[in-house]
Amino acid sequence: MAPALAGNAVSPGRAEDPQGMKVLTMARGKQTKDATASPDVYVSPLVARNASPEMAALFSPRHRVRTWRRIWLALAEGQRSLGLPIRAGQIAALRRGLEIIDLSAAAAHEKRLRHDVMAHLHAYADVAPSARGILHLGATSMDVVDNADLLILREALHRIRGWLLTTVDALAAQARRHRDLPCLGFTHYQPAQLTTLGKRISLWCWDFVRDLEEIERRIADLRFRGIRGATGTQASFLTLLGGGARVRRLEALVARKLGFTACEPVTGQTYSRKVDAQVVSTLATIAAGVHKYANDMRLLANLKEVEEPFEKAQVGSSAMAYKRNPMLSERATGLSRFVISLAQSGYQNAAEQWLERTLDDSSNKRLLIPEAFLATDGILQIAAHVARGMVVYPRVIRARIDAELPFIATEDILMAAAAAGGDRQALHERIRVHAQAAAAQVKLHGRPNDLLERLSRDPAFTGIRLRDIMNPARYVGLAPRQVDGFLRQVIAPLKRRYRGILRPRPRIEV
Repeated sequence: MAPALAGNAVSPGRAEDPQGMKVLTMARGKQTKDATASPDVYVSPLVARNASPEMAALFSPRHRVRTWRRIWLALAEGQRSLGLPIRAGQIAALRRGLEIIDLSAAAAHEKRLRHDVMAHLHAYADVAPSARGILHLGATSMDVVDNADLLILREALHRIRGWLLTTVDALAAQARRHRDLPCLGFTHYQPAQLTTLGKRISLWCWDFVRDLEEIERRIADLRFRGIRGATGTQASFLTLLGGGARVRRLEALVARKLGFTACEPVTGQTYSRKVDAQVVSTLATIAAGVHKYANDMRLLANLKEVEEPFEKAQVGSSAMAYKRNPMLSERATGLSRFVISLAQSGYQNAAEQWLERTLDDSSNKRLLIPEAFLATDGILQIAAHVARGMVVYPRVIRARIDAELPFIATEDILMAAAAAGGDRQALHERIRVHAQAAAAQVKLHGRPNDLLERLSRDPAFTGIRLRDIMNPARYVGLAPRQVDGFLRQVIAPLKRRYRGILRPRPRIEV
């Protein structure tokens, strides 16, 4: 089985381990150096430019093999506890050899055996020779590979959860900061009623909260495949242990050692590939939210109202020196489309499984799962970075309001004039004529909106306090209170629930 990623990345143990992070950064740098020395070798930009070192390590060859070894060790420990003739010294040898991983030796075995799991089995036995005879008792490859994949899926889902929490925290803070800052709303990307910037930000934030809830469902629903043998019947383990109750006990022991409280109720040789499809579909849903958020940021950057953070020496264009392109948001939309496109592969893999198992999912899965997680990790890191460093230009926002508010305020002006004794229908017609004339000044001549000046000169509107009516805060409805309610009812409980969960900090290097 070819590794999903090239290079000898070092496993960090726990993804949050600061020492592991240091080693990972070194490993990542080594990979980049090797790629530079050999420019004819492709290096995935997901690792080189986008994903965090921690996520890249989860799908590294070393971490994958170490996870296989954890399963072999847990199986041997469980079998010994149930009375199989496995000595304590053999278990100790497996524990000592757990981290002694020689990928080159395994590659030499695979060249001879043409079987990746057997190659790594021999490599493990080479560093724990006294345990060679008791490794893999009763097991098939998928007892190791599939369960390891589920362990790595669980670790990766927790990493995605951390990025979602970082993004939600940052957007919630921005929503609070700008809760009552009026801004022009847009429908069909045409000027509409006013809202507040905080309310707009809360819409993005709520999407990511939904994603967090879905990730939690995926984590909660993830079960251990189980120790099931070649076709899922556990026949080999029944032969070894001599009774169904002992087989079930072994499976429960192994699952518990690896941190699972439940196993799949039934399987063939593999766990259902619908599990992968559901996980990738969840990542695609996250990508859809990032895409919407990043596109909105690109639109607002064009309006010069809100921008992503821009580094002091950053270059926007090699030709146009003045440019401040929203390149992070653009990158996020491109990667998001990639993740969305991967969902189809998950569905096809689930659909193409024959009877108890077929192998045509394997080559696809080795690309699908790592790349879906690496890309999602990358886009959420961008989303969090942009949210934390969002740059807002209130005066530009106000200038756009001032250009459109006279039109938006016409209904209030009409009601005020009618309440002062005017004929509602006649007033409506006067406002319509003045509004059309003001619009012509804007569109045909590029002049400022002069609707208020026209109305102030019309005797029908004498005594109407037009400037008071033009206060933008009159037109944002309940938006500030909606933000307050969202922060109180959604964000505050979320913060309490996840108080002890680490929020990774985004590190955008290119």
